[in-house]
Amino acid sequence: MEDLTLARSVERTLRLIEILLAHPEGVTPQDLLPRLGGARSSLFILLKTLKALGYLDQSEKRGRYLPGPRLLAWQARGDLSQQELLAAFYQESAQVAWPETVALVVPISEGLLVLAQAEGSHETRRVFQVGRLYPHLEAAQALFTPSSGPPSVENGLALAISSETLDLAAPICPDGFQPRAAVVLSALAYRWQPQALYDQWGNELRNLAARISHRLGALTYSPFAPHPLPDLQPLEPLTPAQIEAFLRGPVSARLACVRPDGQPHVIPLWQEWNGRSFTVIAWHGSRWPDYVRQNPAVSLTIDEPWPPLRRVVARGQAIPMEPLEPHDLQHLLNRLARRYLGRDLAQSYFHQVAQVFKIEVEHLRGWRGLANPPTSS
Repeated sequence: MEDLTLARSVERTLRLIEILLAHPEGVTPQDLLPRLGGARSSLFILLKTLKALGYLDQSEKRGRYLPGPRLLAWQARGDLSQQELLAAFYQESAQVAWPETVALVVPISEGLLVLAQAEGSHETRRVFQVGRLYPHLEAAQALFTPSSGPPSVENGLALAISSETLDLAAPICPDGFQPRAAVVLSALAYRWQPQALYDQWGNELRNLAARISHRLGALTYSPFAPHPLPDLQPLEPLTPAQIEAFLRGPVSARLACVRPDGQPHVIPLWQEWNGRSFTVIAWHGSRWPDYVRQNPAVSLTIDEPWPPLRRVVARGQAIPMEPLEPHDLQHLLNRLARRYLGRDLAQSYFHQVAQVFKIEVEHLRGWRGLANPPTSS
């Protein structure tokens, strides 16, 4: 008897989910009762339970029941790991102080589902409801159906203009070419001219989408291209502004120093660049701090393994810093951890730092691309 009661409860729950997915505009308990049967009190218990679990939502108290974020997520593209996508978005979006809110969206059958957001710095700003379906984000929608008409997609960006907001969207392409998600910069229209928003933040938003795409497996970032690019860019130097932007990203560095026996020693580590020098930390058990105390001449290489193949090489002197105050050291650790991990470090890591070094730069250069191909004779 208990098994039969359980089976009927499961059947009723699944039928309720089917009804909700078929009616994204929402349903009332009065709509559900004749279709599900059973007691009214048990229906409200079921609705309350599913709402508490995030499978249902209500636009207002006593309003219609809508599919909740966990239910809507079932309809998101199954070949794109939400966990990896969210981790990449939070870590990469934290690298920039966005003036306006940036949202992460994925397409589902009824519109666009907002998975996460990084709120803008202005006191008055647009805020999305995470887990909510937005059927009219035209800029992002244009990335997934570019032939549907305006807004048009140019240089991998779409701009939509309304009376209240300007939405700028860039596609996330795990394979490098086909959009599977998007980042949307949503600005209040009274604060921006469309071209100014595009000029000042379009490239930054596209770089955010590219970095997320690379983290999800893309070897290149060429939205909407039918085939991989046949040739890589020729070698060219990075400008000082491009070097600054690259060094702010979560790309690990490799420090090269010399051991007392004359052999080279290379170690990967996190770095923080302030425009004049690098700050790096050594954990307990590291051997390289002893080497650089004897010979402070070091080089630092920061590079990415995917196109456009940017890299920066610095040479200088590694100088041990005076022990930092506890709160200063914790702030340094958290800044580094937010860049590379997307979150603060636990307090327990505070005691594992052996030494903090400053690398005073004497020479710094950056490049992108590969060597120019040989010319035919």
